[in-house]
Formats: sequence, structure tokens, C-alpha cells
Amino acid sequence: MSILKIIEYGNPILREKSKEVTKISKKIKNLIMDMLDTMYHANGVGLAAPQVGENLRIFVIDVSDPSGPIDPLVFVNPKIIKKSGAISSYEGCLSFPKAYTTVRRYANVMVKALDINGRPFIKEARDGELLARAIQHEFDHLDGKLFIDHCRNRFVADNVLKKYNLAPIEVDKLIDEPELEEEIVAWEKAHPKEFEEQQKEIEELESKKE
Repeated sequence: MSILKIIEYGNPILREKSKEVTKISKKIKNLIMDMLDTMYHANGVGLAAPQVGENLRIFVIDVSDPSGPIDPLVFVNPKIIKKSGAISSYEGCLSFPKAYTTVRRYANVMVKALDINGRPFIKEARDGELLARAIQHEFDHLDGKLFIDHCRNRFVADNVLKKYNLAPIEVDKLIDEPELEEEIVAWEKAHPKEFEEQQKEIEELESKKE
């Protein structure tokens, strides 16, 4: 298979809404395999078709331990059918080299999709686990949304983008999520020790990128 070029933030294709796949042809299967190869080559945990220049409703994910066997998941024409809870997630993206910021996500999601052979399946991810966050992150790409649109602090996110020579936040694309933010803040106040540990982990990750 092939390693594809990953499109970076600033390219308008990342803001386009993707089209549904009408038939999982050999060409589509080859694209999926190329996407998986590209994701692994870039050390990512997820990749959506728009990130490689194909506005199709496809994304791939692998949240398995890097030291163990691979466990790829393929989602064709995915639909999120249930979501609940709220978490603060520290995220980056293969289309945003080195740039990470804190965003809002649902803690629990359920998605239905087709696999690489066109078979329908349902996948559930709970408690803010990496899979839950990855599903939302990649699903956003299919609707022309980006992780920075969910940022908890626009000015912090802008500083991060500037640091890595990326275009600033598109203010008109920011997603207003007052209920999620309220739930996250309530959790942080109720769990000060855990919140402090999260902040320390983020600071350590940031320092390693210097």
C-alpha cells in the first residue's frame, strides 16, 4: 500500500463536508488500507479521509498499545447515535503538527457504521476513554469540523497555533458548548486532586515538546 500526504490546517478541504460512500469498491478498500498505512507511519491513533484529500465519510482508528499487536477499526458512513457526559480532552491532530490544546468532548459515545467489507456494526466507547475521544475527533473531520473548534480557551489555542506557525482560530467556526463546559467545570471543582494531576500531565507533555 501507499503512504499518503496528510493535509495540514489551512487547506480548505478540511472545512468541506464529506460525501457518503455509495459502494465499498476495490478503490475504496485500497484507500482505507492506504489510510491505515499512513496513520501508522505518522504514529497517529486516527485518520479521516479528508485529511488525505478525499472528502468521503471514512475514518480509521487504532487505540491499541503501540507495543502490542495492531487493532485497526474502520468506519464507513458512520453515524453517532448516542452521546452523553462531558470531559476535558487534551488533543492534537495529524493535520496540526505538534499543536495540542484542551477541548470539550462527550464522555460516552455510540456509533454505527460499515466496516471495510460493508458489514454494519455498532461500537460503544465510555468514560472518556481514548476511543471515545478519537471517534468524536475523526467524526468531526467528516463534517468539516476540527478539534480546535471545541477549544476551551480560544486564546490559549491561538498561542499554540502561533507557536507552530499555523493559522489562527477561525472564530466563526468555534462551537458553543455551554452545557458541556458547565459539566466539565463542575467535575473539576468536585475533584480538585484529579484535576491538578491532569494539569501536571499536560504541563509535562508540553515540556517534552520544547
